[in-house]
Amino acid sequence: MILITEFMDDAAIAALRKYHDVVHIPDLADNPDELARHVESASALIVRNRTLVTEKLLLHADRLECIGRLGVGLDNIDLAACRKKGVAVYPATGANDRSVAEYVIAAAMMLLRRAYSANETIIAGGWPRQNCVGSEIHGKTLGLIGFGSIGQLTAEMAGALGMEAIAFDPHLPPNNDAWKLAARRELDVLLSEADVISLHVPLAPETRNLIGAAELASMKSGSILINTSRGGTVDEDAVADAIKSGKILGAALDVFGTEPPGRAGGARFKGVPNLLLTPHIAGVTLESNQRVSMLIAEKVLVHLKDCD
Repeated sequence: MILITEFMDDAAIAALRKYHDVVHIPDLADNPDELARHVESASALIVRNRTLVTEKLLLHADRLECIGRLGVGLDNIDLAACRKKGVAVYPATGANDRSVAEYVIAAAMMLLRRAYSANETIIAGGWPRQNCVGSEIHGKTLGLIGFGSIGQLTAEMAGALGMEAIAFDPHLPPNNDAWKLAARRELDVLLSEADVISLHVPLAPETRNLIGAAELASMKSGSILINTSRGGTVDEDAVADAIKSGKILGAALDVFGTEPPGRAGGARFKGVPNLLLTPHIAGVTLESNQRVSMLIAEKVLVHLKDCD
């Protein structure tokens, strides 16, 4: 049996059902006890980011052979426990790169232009032209923290719009061809030079609160911050304070330390201007969901066939 705990494209589910029994419960991530009960019968588990695959859960998964991740981040999966149990893990590497890159460019345009929050004022009879005069993206410097496939595609798109790209990635060798798309910078230099800063890093001990109050203080005045990577890499209170103080122009946050942040967590953003908040959807479009879902369906089917 293949267990799917979050949303997945219908065509990919149909492809799985041609060969296996499939149990699809889109909100199963919210019920750990039911998840543990269902995983006992599963030979494959397909999840997104909200399903926590812990060592405790794997104790119930004696039949489990592989896990398909509908996305690329793996911080919700205990990889060490999977290796110990012999469970293969397959992320959807590359399938949603374009969706995230387009989100970054769109968010940068919206925040720099400052022209997309005047609806209520205009409906009420106002005409706030002076408050909506922002900047063009052309000629600005894009700073990418993390320069993997998503960062590289974002740099390529930014270059087509007349931006200069700089990047920080200590894990990418200096002789890698990707550096043709962006100039290498140390993090402190990147923070001081970039007009737009976009994070593309996993959540790990070394990246937790990577952007905090001190880093925001060292950013270029009037710059913007975009986080589509993982909640926890950015200090959300510090971001709100930096915008309210006028240190940075604005921010787009697609990921949060707690998801959903809830009313209490969201209260920190109340009254913060030029702020774009979205519910972890940068990598999810109609097209990317189809690509991601079909890629994971294919990986799971191949793995289960090879294990027969």
